[in-house]
Amino acid sequence: MIYLDLLIGFLEVGFFSFGGAYAAIPLIRDVVLAHGWMDEEMVAYMIAISESTPGPIMVNMATYVGSSKGGILGALIATTAVVLPAFLIILLIMVLLKRFLENKYVKAALGGLKPCIIGIILSTGILMIIKNSNISLSVKPDILSLVLTAALAVVYFGTRKVLKKGISPILLICISAFVGVITYGL
Repeated sequence: MIYLDLLIGFLEVGFFSFGGAYAAIPLIRDVVLAHGWMDEEMVAYMIAISESTPGPIMVNMATYVGSSKGGILGALIATTAVVLPAFLIILLIMVLLKRFLENKYVKAALGGLKPCIIGIILSTGILMIIKNSNISLSVKPDILSLVLTAALAVVYFGTRKVLKKGISPILLICISAFVGVITYGL
């Protein structure tokens, strides 16, 4: 019976949690408390753990509740139930979107959005460089962080030029972490 309760409870969460994971937390809390799977204190701990582990919060919470109440099978059922509605909705959207993408006006609108998105991403990157380098009128900028940023950009774009394929973002993050430890940690 616990498996059916997990399935129905987390399908409910999956179908009605619009607005992202943080908007779903009250719904998950209500489902968990209504079934008596946890008390208020444990729900608060569960939220903290789900936020601090990699992955989507809703999936982490469903997996945790499912495994604590029904073992591995419970975890599989709860996790599948919470992601299934979003998967089906996205699948439906993709089927409909394929038709729209063939429309010349939709293609033109999406073509116009590309420069806007590039600008947003670029401005976010520049803002992060400025904030992480302490660039302001009253604080001396951290020249070393600017040099490291420039060096990592050269590595990234240089590998694209030399290898005809960019360096993996994961590898770049690892290189950045290593250089940061060497530079700032020693």
